[in-house]
Amino acid sequence: MKQIGIITKRELQAIFDSLMAYITIIVFLGLSGFFTWLYGGDVFFVGQASMQSFFGIAYWTFFFFIPALTMKLIAEEKKTGTLEILLTKPVTDWQIIWGKFLATLLLIIIALALTLPYYITIWNIGPIDHGAVWTGYLGLILMSSAYISIGIFTSSITNNQIVAFLLALCIGIFFHIIFGILAASISGVPGSIFNYLSLSTHYESISRGVVDSKDIIYFLSIIFLGLIGSEAVLAKRNIN
Repeated sequence: MKQIGIITKRELQAIFDSLMAYITIIVFLGLSGFFTWLYGGDVFFVGQASMQSFFGIAYWTFFFFIPALTMKLIAEEKKTGTLEILLTKPVTDWQIIWGKFLATLLLIIIALALTLPYYITIWNIGPIDHGAVWTGYLGLILMSSAYISIGIFTSSITNNQIVAFLLALCIGIFFHIIFGILAASISGVPGSIFNYLSLSTHYESISRGVVDSKDIIYFLSIIFLGLIGSEAVLAKRNIN
C-alpha cells in the first residue's frame, strides 16, 4: 500500500504540474455550469430543484475527457523509457497500475467536489432529492473508474498517446452508445445481454437513486478487466 500511495502522489503531482489538470477542471466546470444553469434543460427551464441536467452533461463530458487524461499514463513512459526505470524499483506492475488509476480518479473526484456549490445552491432554491444527488455522484465516480481502467489498458498496449486516446474512445463508444442501440433494436436474450452491457443502463439506474448490486458488479467488472488486462500487457513486456 505504501508503494501505491507513493506512485499515486507522484502521478497526481505530475498531472497538476502540467496544464492538463487545470484545463480539464476549468472546461468541465464551464460546460457543466453552462448546461446546469443557462441552457436548454437547465434548472430554471425544468422548473424543479434537480441536478439531473448536471449529471447528464457530466456523463458525456467525462466520456471524452478521461481518454485524454489516461492516454499518456503508460504510453508516454514506454516511449521515453521511464517505465523501464520505474520497473527496476521495488514495485510491482499492479502497484504501478493502481497508483496511476487512483491518481486519475482523484483528479475526477476533485473536479466533482468543485461542483458541490451547484448542489448547495439548488438545495436552497427548492426541495431536492438528496439521495438521487449522492447516488448520481456515485454513478459518475463508478463510470469514471470504468473508463479510467479502459484508458490505462489502451495506454499500456501502445507507445503512441493519440492511438491510446482513439482506442479508449472506440472501446468506450460500445459501452456508452452502441450496446444501448443494439439493446433497443434486438429483442429476446441477445437484447437483454446488450442491455446489461450498456453502461448507460447502469448509470441511469444509479443516478435516479437506485443502487442495485448488479450495477455495482457491472462497474467493478469493467474496472477489474481493464486493470488486469493492463497488468497482463506489462507482465508480457517484462518477460520479453
